Amino acid sequence: MAIIKSASEIAKMKESGRIVARTLRLCAETIVPGKTTPNELDALADKLIREEGGVPSFLGYRGYPAATCISVNNVVVHGIPTDDPLKEGDIISLDFGVVKDGWHADGAWTFAVGTISADAQKLMNVTRESLLQGIAKARPGNTIGDIGAAVQKYVESHGFGVVRDLVGHGIGQKLHDEPHNVPMFGKPGKGEKLREGMCICIEPMINQGSWRVNTLSDGWTVVTADDKLSAHFEHTVAITKNGPVILTTED
Repeated sequence: MAIIKSASEIAKMKESGRIVARTLRLCAETIVPGKTTPNELDALADKLIREEGGVPSFLGYRGYPAATCISVNNVVVHGIPTDDPLKEGDIISLDFGVVKDGWHADGAWTFAVGTISADAQKLMNVTRESLLQGIAKARPGNTIGDIGAAVQKYVESHGFGVVRDLVGHGIGQKLHDEPHNVPMFGKPGKGEKLREGMCICIEPMINQGSWRVNTLSDGWTVVTADDKLSAHFEHTVAITKNGPVILTTED
């Protein structure tokens, strides 16, 4: 059963979310094809988070070795930063959490590295819009299944695959909290009913081809089974009586 947050607790999560959004924006501004490395982005994100009074939620979480997950091209999620420079035409997903004053927020965004193909741009556009389609269903009285069904319907109408092995989650004083299972696929009306004060991470991970994925030998890095591209967009969202409120923005 999801933990219900008060308005003051959601405000604290909004501050953590503001740091997530600021860090994503400033990291993206430094991406230069042929020069920027994921390790440089990870170090910058760590610095930006801490200068705002936050702590990277991912660093050390279940033994994870970095402040961020940085996933390039066919890496779906949990990519461990490397020293390999990003190349013109790559797409890169930055995913990380921030905890401040005991409250977490978590977000992800996929960025183009220089000029990318039309197919890659379409994948990014559809994934970003599917996130908004899911968020629109995050209202009291709806269900988690309503969110997943909206994402799945939109994505599959464009011929892409919704990852099934990885899902969104509740969030609050824990990075991963109840409800632990917020899938980006499903049937309307199914799953836990959404209530005012719930906070969840909605995060479509969308593949250019099949939805199937594999995990590499490092135990973290998840890649597309068919080696095609993947995109990932995520917001932390509060369920309020007036509808969904995105917490991972700089507003």
